[in-house]
Amino acid sequence: MSTASTRPPEGRYGRSSDARADRTLKVAGGVLGALLLALIGYFAYHYVGQNKISGELITFQVADDSVQVHLEVRKDAGASGYCTVRSQAENGAEVGRADFRFSGPDTRIDKVVTLRTTSRGTTAELLGCHAD
Repeated sequence: MSTASTRPPEGRYGRSSDARADRTLKVAGGVLGALLLALIGYFAYHYVGQNKISGELITFQVADDSVQVHLEVRKDAGASGYCTVRSQAENGAEVGRADFRFSGPDTRIDKVVTLRTTSRGTTAELLGCHAD
């Protein structure tokens, strides 16, 4: 008993795939993949490595016309910058937003700041910290 050939007859269905075109596509895919990895690395470096100031909202206390916010800020020794905090009312409307500046030689700062609000706020949110 003989087994049938799995290849089509020579010349019947056109040429087989061109090896040169396959190689060109593989090279182009490799180059594009390397460029994509380099771009991701570039953005990751600038997002993580270049951020000289970062903050964390520890706790907050709500009053009728203000919110007291306890912030912990970590920064490089000579860096200065600011952190933006906002408060929202129960219905989601923003009732207060302010930037609080941090500078000096300290690398870790614990500070309680007061955010003035237009009406009673129910939340406090740290939107982000940015170096000058």
